[in-house]
Amino acid sequence: MFSFIAYKKLLDKCVLAVFFTAGFITIFITVGIVYVLLSDAIRFFQEVPIERFLTEKEWTPVFATKKFGIWPLITGTFLIAAIAVLVSVPLGLVIAIYLSEYASVRVKEIAKPIIEFLEAVPTVVYGYFTLLFVTPILQKIVPGLEAFNSLAPGIVLGFMILPYTASMAEDAMKGVPQRIREASYALGATRLRTAITIVLPAAISGVVAGFILGASRAIGETMVVAIAAGMYPNLTLDPREPIQTMTGYIVQVALGDLPYGSIEYLSIFAVGFALFIIAFIFNSIALWLRSRIREAY
Repeated sequence: MFSFIAYKKLLDKCVLAVFFTAGFITIFITVGIVYVLLSDAIRFFQEVPIERFLTEKEWTPVFATKKFGIWPLITGTFLIAAIAVLVSVPLGLVIAIYLSEYASVRVKEIAKPIIEFLEAVPTVVYGYFTLLFVTPILQKIVPGLEAFNSLAPGIVLGFMILPYTASMAEDAMKGVPQRIREASYALGATRLRTAITIVLPAAISGVVAGFILGASRAIGETMVVAIAAGMYPNLTLDPREPIQTMTGYIVQVALGDLPYGSIEYLSIFAVGFALFIIAFIFNSIALWLRSRIREAY
């Protein structure tokens, strides 16, 4: 008996050490990423004033006439993300309500892996699919649509983030106790009304978390926008025109022949740090919303 207790204590200590090491590695990597971004971003801002970075309306660091206004990249990033969210949220809600409240077990076993498979497809495949298939179709429907635009990649990104929005929303709705549904049915509510007015509000924290996660995924997407949206930093809200996102610019410079340590090279760290700040703000808002929603319900 003594040896078994000693073995169990040793096993508990080993498991605790593994968890502590995993947590420490995660924190260490995060701190390392922040350090690399911040250190090179500081070098960039030593040559380019931050006021210029935040107030100029053109972004042309690799041109002869250099402009360092970040707003065209931010606008392009949020424009594509907004289109993706507009596509993904309604589809995700409909799919989640169907899978949670209507679908049989057999249908769920078939549908959920298909939805989650969308996440496994390489993004470069989505990029060329957007450029060579989706864009030509949209050009026949939308007048004035350029070969490179934000509409087509935004729509495709909306389907790409469905595994986040639909699966997380369905899991959250499935977690609502069955007795709540039965109470609603007992009062005469239909299944659809129960799903929309009872189950969905009760699961809203998980649903919102899925939407925020999907939006963050769209903001950080790289290959689809780099291939199909173009490489033109255009300050516009017209989805028919070519744009460039923050991640697209980082790819453009990282694959180029710019000298190490040059102002053009350092600009990708300034953009990366700005993207990090945006992601941090989004995650903070998501956590705040979840806490407020939990208090309300």
